[in-house]
Amino acid sequence: MYGTIQVKLNVSDEVMAYLVHQCQHANSLINSTIFALRQAHFQSCPHRTFFDKDGIFRSGFKLRAVKASYSELCKLMKNNIHYKVLGGQCAQQTLKGVVESFSSFNQLLRLFFKGESNQPRMPHYRKRGGLAPISFPVQPLKFNPETGECKLTISRENAEAVKEQFGITQLWINGCYGIKPEQIAEVRILPQNSCLYAEFVYKTKAYQSDIDPGRVLGIDPGLNNWLTCVSNIGKSFIVDGRKVKSLNHFYNKRVSRLKKDKPQGFWSDQLVSITEKRNRQIRDAVNKAARFVLNWCLNYRIGTVVFGWNQGNKDGINIGKRNNQNNAYYSALLKYCKHLRETAKCEIPCAVSNPGYFFYLAYSTSRHPFDILPPLTLRLKFPPSESAASLS
Repeated sequence: MYGTIQVKLNVSDEVMAYLVHQCQHANSLINSTIFALRQAHFQSCPHRTFFDKDGIFRSGFKLRAVKASYSELCKLMKNNIHYKVLGGQCAQQTLKGVVESFSSFNQLLRLFFKGESNQPRMPHYRKRGGLAPISFPVQPLKFNPETGECKLTISRENAEAVKEQFGITQLWINGCYGIKPEQIAEVRILPQNSCLYAEFVYKTKAYQSDIDPGRVLGIDPGLNNWLTCVSNIGKSFIVDGRKVKSLNHFYNKRVSRLKKDKPQGFWSDQLVSITEKRNRQIRDAVNKAARFVLNWCLNYRIGTVVFGWNQGNKDGINIGKRNNQNNAYYSALLKYCKHLRETAKCEIPCAVSNPGYFFYLAYSTSRHPFDILPPLTLRLKFPPSESAASLS
């Protein structure tokens, strides 16, 4: 089993320029590889004519699986300029990503022929001049235990050119915390919203938990009280959602001010910056809340979690212009809870259609649903600036 830790890069201008340069060539290599595969596929694919459902005569290529072999792609693209700039291992990882995309297309195509899926779309080209992720295998990487930094590789063929163009001979980036260097399996450079992130992929083991399916935790999501959690063992707690609501409200306020008197669809670098910052804060709060709920369940041997869910509770309600903008990110929280459940081997959280049945579900195993509720034992506040390691 693998996990990932995402860290925003804080490096020198020279290192940042080099990484952006490599991401641009990775994007171009992906487009070149897709072009070669599509052209080879269309040359071997028979042409057909047919009438569509509206009776219009049309012509096109027959649907057929695309042949994408990693070994053949390496031989085909090894003389490509973008392949040479990336270097052997980074370029090979990029080609593997293209092969996986076409393998997914072939699998969806088989499901489409069986009538189990809609007609898939062949992988298309990326935006010209854009940035694509690059991957570094763990074998040539080095880690500095004193500073926590990670040294990425520069291919020997390009070392002199990199030194002349960017003025760097070594590629050090800020590392992550909470894992050991021997656990790391891969490091990815991920461009996102005008920023670069380092994703550390590490090996982890699924721990077997001692839980009791008869112990139930009911979770009622809200706004000020983000998660109201009541169990049938006499314990309860509330995750405070006012900080998350405040962050989202302040973001909407700034966006409204920046877009005032601007045309429809206006977007700027400042909007990109504040959007990315808000997304990081919300993702951090969601991860911490889900981790706290899971740790609490394991501590009290909770084996069944009931998560309240109303379909359309985000855009299908009208609670006033001030409250409509408040988004508690229930779907992201529920999704992350399910992911953590897989690592702990707990019961799947049950999604119910009416949160009003929570107290009945939580107490049906031991008492009448209208008995006195247990006293509130904990009210947890989540400042998103805290370290995630303090709650894990």
